[in-house]
Amino acid sequence: MGRPSRAVRAAITQRRTDAIDLRIAGVDWLTIGRKLAADPSINSDDVAYPQGYGIEKYEHGLEPPTGKQLIDMASRDLREALDERAAALSDSTDQLRQLMMERLERLFFPMYRQAVRNGDYQAVDRAVRIIERECRLLGLDQPVRTELSGPDGAPVQVEAGTLEELERLIGLAGGQPAERGEG
Repeated sequence: MGRPSRAVRAAITQRRTDAIDLRIAGVDWLTIGRKLAADPSINSDDVAYPQGYGIEKYEHGLEPPTGKQLIDMASRDLREALDERAAALSDSTDQLRQLMMERLERLFFPMYRQAVRNGDYQAVDRAVRIIERECRLLGLDQPVRTELSGPDGAPVQVEAGTLEELERLIGLAGGQPAERGEG
């Protein structure tokens, strides 16, 4: 089987867009499957949805897909559509990242030249800031490790206090302790 024609690919794209729209609207999987089914006998609109679920069976006069099969096809269709959108978004993000890198490179050269030739400390500062921004954009910076420790680097001691101690601390901080109900 060869690659589907442009019209078939467009119909599949439309079906996937419709599936996403229906799912966003809160429609359940079986209803989506029925709404986008190729066979009018199971399609909730009583129409043959173009390139709908079960199109191969419908074209050959076979039994339409079961409810479980419709659910499986609709969820797989949605997953593939979302994967395609994520890939497209990733591509556009990479293109935008490249554009930002080119802008930073154009800004960097004049600052670098001023810093080196003229010993201009403001240009040095700007050049370093541009380098830092490039590193963040490219993900070159190491994550900062943060630890919470007690005195002299010892582990933090956690103690359970009583309700009276908590109320006393709240009072010291200037707050009003909550009223306790007698229960």
